[in-house]
Amino acid sequence: MSKQNQSVREVLETPFREEQIKHRPGNFGQELAYVEGHAVIKRLNEAFDGAWSFEVCEHRVLEGEALVLGKLTCELGTKMAFGGSSVTHAKETGEIVSLVDDLKAASTDAIKKCATLLGVGLHLYESETKPSKGNGYRESGRSNGEKTDSSGNGSSRITAKQLAYVYALVKGKGMSKDDLQRLTISRFDRMPDFITKHEASDLIQELQN
Repeated sequence: MSKQNQSVREVLETPFREEQIKHRPGNFGQELAYVEGHAVIKRLNEAFDGAWSFEVCEHRVLEGEALVLGKLTCELGTKMAFGGSSVTHAKETGEIVSLVDDLKAASTDAIKKCATLLGVGLHLYESETKPSKGNGYRESGRSNGEKTDSSGNGSSRITAKQLAYVYALVKGKGMSKDDLQRLTISRFDRMPDFITKHEASDLIQELQN
């Protein structure tokens, strides 16, 4: 890694100040730490001097939730991640307030998730999760960031169908996307979008049970 890239990495991975970190209730009595979208965007601007871009590759509205597949491009490469936001309904009438605002919120969430893949705010996850042992996976023999299972056989990335099913199972259990991300980072050391097919099958079986 060049000195310039090392400097960029240092900026990206610098922990956020305490006053920038917000907290909200999570599932199972947990308190979740997060930073707001504008803080993440400011961090990206600081690291890349504004020379980065974000593109919405796909968007959908399913079962009261706005989903966005976003792509962040910078000098370190391209990162893609899903973002989501609940569709807001008026209390009095139940009508949708503004899908545009909901999609904007989902896009901001996707930017944050892409930035996480570059190291932004990872300390917020590391402080709340610990690697689980005995899950049948090991680090050795992986290539390009992909893990192998205990037999040493590589697996390709999770399919779109698997990912959609995982999100549906998570939603059915009353869990949030942040809960899922913490689970996959703890279990597989990666965000949900980047686990393997084999890992996704195990995760689906666990969620079904």
